[in-house]
Amino acid sequence: MSAAAYCSNVVTQWIARLFDERAWPARLTLLFVLTVGYLVLLRAPASPPSVADWMIALAAVGLSAGGGRWPLATPIAQAGLLTVAYEVGNHAAMVVKIAAAVALFELAMRRSGWQVLVGGLAPAIVYVLHPSGGLPALLYRAAVMVGAPVLVGAYIRSVRQTAAQAQQRVAEEQRRRLSETRAARANERTAIARELHDVVAHHVASIVLRVGVARHVLPTDDPRVREVLDDVHGSGTATLAALRRLVTVLRDPEVGDTPPFVEPGELHAALDEVVQRGRQVGLDIDSSVDPAIGGLDPVRGLAVLRLTQEGLTNVAKHAGTAAHADVSMRLTPDDAVLLEIVDDGGTSPPALPTAKDVPGHGLIGMRERVELLGGSLSVGRQGRGWRLSALLPSASSSVGLPVSKTCRLHTPTPAEARP
Repeated sequence: MSAAAYCSNVVTQWIARLFDERAWPARLTLLFVLTVGYLVLLRAPASPPSVADWMIALAAVGLSAGGGRWPLATPIAQAGLLTVAYEVGNHAAMVVKIAAAVALFELAMRRSGWQVLVGGLAPAIVYVLHPSGGLPALLYRAAVMVGAPVLVGAYIRSVRQTAAQAQQRVAEEQRRRLSETRAARANERTAIARELHDVVAHHVASIVLRVGVARHVLPTDDPRVREVLDDVHGSGTATLAALRRLVTVLRDPEVGDTPPFVEPGELHAALDEVVQRGRQVGLDIDSSVDPAIGGLDPVRGLAVLRLTQEGLTNVAKHAGTAAHADVSMRLTPDDAVLLEIVDDGGTSPPALPTAKDVPGHGLIGMRERVELLGGSLSVGRQGRGWRLSALLPSASSSVGLPVSKTCRLHTPTPAEARP
């Protein structure tokens, strides 16, 4: 912003504050001080102001207090008072002219259209009926005392309207982003819930099957053993049926043939498929996967797979097809999973629309997955490119941990945002 624009903005803000409807005592005090100073200090001793001058001048000051509440009536009343000043006063006309100009300014600042026209015609007619100095002087007086206040007031009103519209647009944009974020979080939570319940249903089915086998192979001489096994088998069967009904409701029909969870033996193949898809897009990907990753539990395995998919999608979206990405996954000594995806920023235009064109919610989805497992997620710049790092604790240590204490997410600042 230039110095002239900054000064204009500051002056506009101060004028708007001074002529706010609630600031009428300040305006009234200022006009009163100016009126007293004019009548006392600027009048020649040989021609002091009369009682009529004082009454008319103070009446003009008093009428100025109504400019905020009655913007149209005030300049009309000032015009009538100006007629009286011309007829019976000696020095009060100038005070009334100033008060009328202020009233016109307030009118133009708060109203538009016919009201401004009527308000401006009232003092203009008085000037025409009481000419002084010929036509040039009359036109000058009308331009300074009528035209200028109206133009300045209209300008202040347009600036305030523009500011209000800008604030409204910002509020609407914030509401839209909040709505989209909530929708993305809800969709991701639904997907995670569906996947987790499928995993639970899978294990419950295994428990029911094993209990059913136990009922047939274990000796049943003790009726208590049979009673316990029957009870566990019945409870497991009922739970499995309820879980399947819940999964049916949660499952999105658009998911298609995508598996709801990843078996331990299938994780390596699924990760290789994700990397191959990235290479088909054009990315140069170096992948280093710890063989022990293949033994992850289904929940963490699915999280690793989804984080890898989203991370490579972001590389293609923001860094372009010429980008180089390093994908590494390994188990730490405490059985935690460390996933890192680092790209070099690329040199070609992005293969997909940028984040500026399409609002993305991948970061929100990754946060939901990591929070659920009690892990930590860090996303930020590294050199020209970006680095995504996720740490998923072991299945035993992540159970029951409060999300607020286990998930730490670094959200990029505007300065760090991808170009």
